[in-house]
Amino acid sequence: MSLSEKILDFHKKHRVISHILFWVVVLLVQVSSSSYFNADKVPFKNNLIGDGTNLLAQIPAAYFLAYFIVPRFFLQQKYAAAIIYFLIGSYVICLLSRLEVIFIEEPFYGRARNPNETITEILTDVSKLAYVYFFRIFSMAFVFMLIKLLKDQLLLQQHTLSLRKEKAETELKMLKAQLNPHFLFNTLNNIYSLSLNHSPVTSTAIGRLASILDYILYRCHDAYVPVSGEVSLLNNYMDLEKLRYDDRLVVTFTSSVEKDICIAPLILLSIVENAFKHGASHETGYPEINIALTAREKYFNFEVYNTCTPGAKIQNDNSIGLVNLQHQLELLYPGKHSLAIMQDDSFFKVNLNIEPA
Repeated sequence: MSLSEKILDFHKKHRVISHILFWVVVLLVQVSSSSYFNADKVPFKNNLIGDGTNLLAQIPAAYFLAYFIVPRFFLQQKYAAAIIYFLIGSYVICLLSRLEVIFIEEPFYGRARNPNETITEILTDVSKLAYVYFFRIFSMAFVFMLIKLLKDQLLLQQHTLSLRKEKAETELKMLKAQLNPHFLFNTLNNIYSLSLNHSPVTSTAIGRLASILDYILYRCHDAYVPVSGEVSLLNNYMDLEKLRYDDRLVVTFTSSVEKDICIAPLILLSIVENAFKHGASHETGYPEINIALTAREKYFNFEVYNTCTPGAKIQNDNSIGLVNLQHQLELLYPGKHSLAIMQDDSFFKVNLNIEPA
């Protein structure tokens, strides 16, 4: 977790404390600055009182600007109302600060009030309120507002990432549920036939089916899994699919795994399942499926080639998982993948390149 994420997490759990800490830090900075510039001319107690009373005006100004003017008017594009309310609020806050200085702070220092300064003059001396009080008070208010806007932006980004993660997890569950039920039905029928004939490969077929279900249901909950597990899944899947076809179907699978990198689960199965669905039909004649996988550090390539029935439009078949696969890749590998789909009258090929995390 980064420092900004830790700060945001602390703020969400302890909002009041985080606000108090912010203003304590502001006060300490201002008192330190005043003590440095005033040196021995002004006692530390006076600096503390002066900056403390100034903070009493900065705090309402900051919340007035950040929680009232900006969200209710400025962000709603009510600019005229924002200006009017801002001017009125600024005048009231600066005036209250001026009255506090005259009737509380200056008497505390032992300064006598100027008898020539009437209440009317205090209320109407806008230039003094602006140049002496406004910039001193609202300079920190604008800093507070910018910090809040930055915090809101970071929270929005976190929320967006969370939604994208939830969407990715939902679509991953859809991919898990996508395994063709006809595959399971036909595989179980084939295993049943093998058992009736007392075939020696019956137990092997049952074991491979169990391995597939175990992997899909229990071993790919994480966003990324080792590619070796995906290779085993593909081998088990292909061996079971071969039970449905005679020797006319030629399946070739070559894998070169120099490094057991991690990739998103089940995206490869979606491509291979599509190849068997459209490339191993009886109408194809002598169907052929060629699969090649290469995994190296920072590089992953997966290519699936299958023959197809002349004139078939596999790419436009929305029942396959390619559309879902494209969405998954956009969520899991934004800007770090390429998916090329090629087809003519006799073949269909998918080429996937991924830059692993």
